[in-house]
Amino acid sequence: MTVVAGSIKGAGGEAAYHLTEVSERSSLEDLVKFAISKYGKVDSLVNNAGLMLFSDWKDVAVDDWDKMIDTNIRGYLHAIAAALPGMIAQGHGKILNMSSVAGLHVGGSSGVYSATKFFIRGITESLRKELGVEHGIQVSMISPGVIDTGWADKVNNSKGKKAAQELNKIAITPEQVADAVAYALDQPNNLTINDIVIHPTKQDW
Repeated sequence: MTVVAGSIKGAGGEAAYHLTEVSERSSLEDLVKFAISKYGKVDSLVNNAGLMLFSDWKDVAVDDWDKMIDTNIRGYLHAIAAALPGMIAQGHGKILNMSSVAGLHVGGSSGVYSATKFFIRGITESLRKELGVEHGIQVSMISPGVIDTGWADKVNNSKGKKAAQELNKIAITPEQVADAVAYALDQPNNLTINDIVIHPTKQDW
């Protein structure tokens, strides 16, 4: 994180970081407190923590399932719970949930991961209908395809690792996804980007 913040500052931007464990609600609360102490308020929340671990159902990889649920579901809910009260109080805010094309199409050996992304699609639509209409808070979602973030190296299952490494050969860059994030967030208060799907040209799902 120090390197990332340093590169942003070196390019003339402003950056600060606070180490956070998204599976722990108190850690997200501390992050929001840090942001408010640093900048006075929270205008935008980007839920981006994610974990994709391949396995077949017959593997009964419960430990991997729990890790994905803790990060991909609880992490998002904890962040929303921490940031939302302040956004409602100030009368505006932007929540951007990073989902995945796996939330549109279920691939092989990724049932639980896809389920977590379908969950994100569900809560995003619910948030948009309630918070947008009642409080003017813009809620958006971006569903990327395969991104080269080093995730393939974290897969424990041998079959899953091989599948992940093959997928990663056609991956798009994090910078390409960041362009979509900037576009979604850089909208006037009366316009909400509901969903952007972005994936490698050679990805067939």
